[in-house]
Amino acid sequence: MITGRLSQDMKIVFMGTPDFAASILSALFDAGYMIEAAVSQPDKPVGRHAELKPTAVKMKAEELGIPVLQPEKASDPDFIDKLKAMAPDVIVVAAYGKILKPELLNIPRYGCINVHASLLPKWRGAAPIQWAVIAGDREAGVTTMMMNEGLDTGDMLLKSSIPVAEDETGGSLFDKLAELGSRLIVDTLKDLSDGSLRAEKQDDGKATYAPMLKKEMGNIDWNMPAADIERLVRGLCPWPGTFTFSKGKMIKIHKASIPDEEKTAELCKGRYASGDVITEDGSIYVICGSGALRIDELQAEGKKRMTAGDYLKGNNLDRFEHER
Repeated sequence: MITGRLSQDMKIVFMGTPDFAASILSALFDAGYMIEAAVSQPDKPVGRHAELKPTAVKMKAEELGIPVLQPEKASDPDFIDKLKAMAPDVIVVAAYGKILKPELLNIPRYGCINVHASLLPKWRGAAPIQWAVIAGDREAGVTTMMMNEGLDTGDMLLKSSIPVAEDETGGSLFDKLAELGSRLIVDTLKDLSDGSLRAEKQDDGKATYAPMLKKEMGNIDWNMPAADIERLVRGLCPWPGTFTFSKGKMIKIHKASIPDEEKTAELCKGRYASGDVITEDGSIYVICGSGALRIDELQAEGKKRMTAGDYLKGNNLDRFEHER
């Protein structure tokens, strides 16, 4: 049990960076908690002109009138001194993006509580939402935990889960878990306030890792099973997205599906190789390492996103390649 009791006016410092974290920050604000500051990663240059873009948490904090801190490193002595001066009761962390050192973790009276978008100990790491879809998990969820020096290895506090829909994408699950996490952190702080919060150690033997997403992950290897590729397309939607090549030109694959068993058997009975394309009746099918995949929406270089039927009105396809 987490010892001690806190009132609704507990002093909180929030740390987070992307949209998921901004939702958590909003929930804390709406619940009436006293948020001393929001800490986020520094603005990053984007686009051709390298214009600095603020993080989602920074924009949300400014909208809510919450002071913002953006240290280059969370271990910077000046930043640590500022946190100590605030004397927070709790630091709430959600997708901040960096592992925190003991000098920061030890500042708040009741520790640092992390809102992690997985059912720990499964999917520790940077991209638990997308990997849950890619792996074909039937359920996903959010865990609140006490933070330590490890990567999502702290003692678990509360969990909440939801089923993963058959057509779930990384983006749709992201939105659902942001809402779930927003409710869960409020419940966690409520239990902390009344002294009923209990911590449970993780079983490290059941841990899995969700590494950071990279653009090259989206380069489809057609030797993979069709079911694996279909989940990859959904899991990497909307970012970084999946793609392939035809006659040296990149084609983005926005949406795909698995044909029924009868259609798959019909497609795979011919003498085809992985990556071969079959077009018929306005549909695009690709032979995979096992099974076949139907491409429902795609986008050629320099063109807009379109359905397979619209694409075939002005283009021919015979094969997709893994490399340009």
